[in-house]
Parts: sequence; C-alpha cells; structure tokens
Amino acid sequence: MKNRVKYEEKVAKILLWFAALTIICILFAIVSFIVIKGVSSLSWEFFTENPKRGGKEGGIYSTVISTLYLTGVALALSTPIGVGAAIYLTEYVKQGRVVRLIRFGTESLAGIPSIIFGLFGFVFFVIFLKMGWSVLSGGLTLTMMILPTIVRTAEEALKSVPRSYREGSLALGATKWMTIYRVVLPSAIPGILTGIILSIGRAVGETAAIMLTAGSALGIPLSLYDPARTMSVHLYVLAMEGLSMENAFATATVLIALVTIVNMLANRFRIYFTKQVS
Repeated sequence: MKNRVKYEEKVAKILLWFAALTIICILFAIVSFIVIKGVSSLSWEFFTENPKRGGKEGGIYSTVISTLYLTGVALALSTPIGVGAAIYLTEYVKQGRVVRLIRFGTESLAGIPSIIFGLFGFVFFVIFLKMGWSVLSGGLTLTMMILPTIVRTAEEALKSVPRSYREGSLALGATKWMTIYRVVLPSAIPGILTGIILSIGRAVGETAAIMLTAGSALGIPLSLYDPARTMSVHLYVLAMEGLSMENAFATATVLIALVTIVNMLANRFRIYFTKQVS
C-alpha cells in the first residue's frame, strides 16, 4: 500500500511537471516567434514617429500614448469603485441572498465576451450620451470590463485577512472604518494588486471593444473627448488589412514588452507591500 502511494505521488508529480513545462514551452515559442519577426523592424524612428498612411509607414508613438491614456482612465475609474464595492460586500453587508446575487452578477460580467461590452459602449456612450468615439467612451467601456476582476480579487484578498486583526483593532478602540483603513486594507494590498495586474493585461490587449468606442484615429489624443488608436487596434488593422506585416510584428513585440514591464513593476510593488505587511 505504501509503495502504491509513493508510485501515485511520483506519477502525479511527473504529470504536473509535464503540464507546467508544456505551458512554458508554448509561451516561449509564441513570444520567440513574434520577437524574432518583429525585432528587425524596431528603430528609434519607430518609437518616436506617428503612424503614416494608415500605419503602413511611420512608427507607433501615438498608439503607445493612446494605450497608456486609455488604460490609465480605466484603472482610475475601476480601482476605487471595485475596491470600494469589495469592502462593502465583505465588511458591511450581511451575507445573504442579495450578496450572492451581486457576486453572481460580477462573475457573469467577467465571462461576457468583449464584443458585447463594445456594442453596449458604442450604443450607450458613443451614441446615446453623444460622447462620440473618444478616450472617455473607450475608458468607460474598459472600466466595465475589468471591474468584475478587481471586485472579485479584492474580495478574496479582504477575506484572507485573519479575523483576529479586526477583533484586535476594535478591542483597542478603533472604529470600523479605521480598522478597515489601517489594518485590513494594508494586509490585503498584495491580493488587490494581483487583480489590478490582471486588469491591466486585459485592458492593454483589448481590441474589439476599443474599436467600437475609442475609434481608430492615428493622432495623439489631446483630451478625453478625442478618438484614439491603441497598440492592439493598430496591430489588428495592420495585420488584417495587410498594410505592413513587418510593422505588425514590431508592434506586437513592443506590446509584449510593455505588458511585461507593467507586470514586473506591479509585481515589485506587490512584493514590497507584502514585506511591509509581514
């Protein structure tokens, strides 16, 4: 019996290692293919010039600015709303049918295809509210898309904080809000940052919803009401319309690098706050 258990453990370990190595190899193959194809087209002009002739010539400067602009707007709106909703659902509301219904709604929203969000954003923000194709319309649409992820991850992060932390703070005379602000939130920051990291990845890589709400203008947006073309939309246009596959691969390479850098910085912050809490 003992030998059988050891044999099953070895088999399980081998299968898990195989699964992990398979994922790593697939990721490495995709990234390597894109980088090898795109790195030869990278140059200083490619980073500092705006796209010309629909993207067939020129660089990606305006698309990088637009991507950061839209992502920043979405995060600025979704983070306080999402974390606030998670605090309310975790700390203030009694667990019951209403809370379960709200959680079911957020989980359902997280699974809705992005094109549905884009269609809603186009009809509601662009047409009904008359915002037009703009950074604001795209940012609000992205906010709806990433909000469920932030709410759910923030909720789980808050739940992981030991109840003894709350009881100790209240016993010392702190109010409920002081306990949440001074004790619970600092302990939950690493988990909340994880949700924000996932949201950044989705926001930066989104295409369909942005095309329907932010438009595809090649210039740099000077206000929230100007249209914009993000890097993912630029990549889609270049590849699907066959304008320039060289620029498409180069844009994909920069997009991968941008997401990697953002994730690395966010992970640094998460590790820093984890050490501060511990």
